[in-house]
Amino acid sequence: MTTYSDTDDFEAATFVAASFRGATLRFCDLSSVSMREVDVNGLEIDSHDLFFGSLIVNGVDVVPLVDAELNRQFPGRELQKATSPDGLRKGWVAVQEAWRETVTSTPPDRVNAQVRGEWSLAQTLRHLILATDAWLVGAVQRVEQPFHEIGQIFTGAAQMGFDTSIFRDEPPAYAEILAVRAEHQQLVTDFLASATPELLDEQRDGPWGGDWHPTVGDCIRVILEEEWAHLRYVRRDLALLADGAAPA
Repeated sequence: MTTYSDTDDFEAATFVAASFRGATLRFCDLSSVSMREVDVNGLEIDSHDLFFGSLIVNGVDVVPLVDAELNRQFPGRELQKATSPDGLRKGWVAVQEAWRETVTSTPPDRVNAQVRGEWSLAQTLRHLILATDAWLVGAVQRVEQPFHEIGQIFTGAAQMGFDTSIFRDEPPAYAEILAVRAEHQQLVTDFLASATPELLDEQRDGPWGGDWHPTVGDCIRVILEEEWAHLRYVRRDLALLADGAAPA
């Protein structure tokens, strides 16, 4: 199996009668790719950024359809776009209840199981700890070093210049992950309890730098988006394990 990494050799390339059967693309830029007369049987696309653009299939933008279906599958997910304090509070309650169901129903022997190189449940919970630290503790509350040492940093952070020495090398015990996760969930609950429209409209700097200066409300919506997206990933992989997929 050949691996192509960190290359732009395929930009603007044309592939004719080529086979990509069984290929895996991870962290790749497929924006503006055009595919014509292609066999897409079983093609699987999973993009966290899907809802920030368009995906045209046979002339139809399917992004709104996917969004609506996910809202049906995950009641309360639509509130991740809420703009009022009350809407965000209700959205937070909904996603935390959904997470409670998943965490409590997962057998202990599957909390560290990975499928197809994706994060395990334990790793995902650690990443959500990091997301809360980044967007609430760091961006909103402006704590200079907001990150807990057991947070799960995203792929490529070191290459972006992020100081990953903050984080512990050895994976923490699952009980510790659950305890820290509960503390971080309470941080968001407490913040939203007293949030006002005026506070949500205040501007902040993004936790990862760049030109985007989100509002406080934007930061909370990012947390909600992270919570719902990673819940979907975890439920997908736990279902595959239940169906007999071999864990990594």
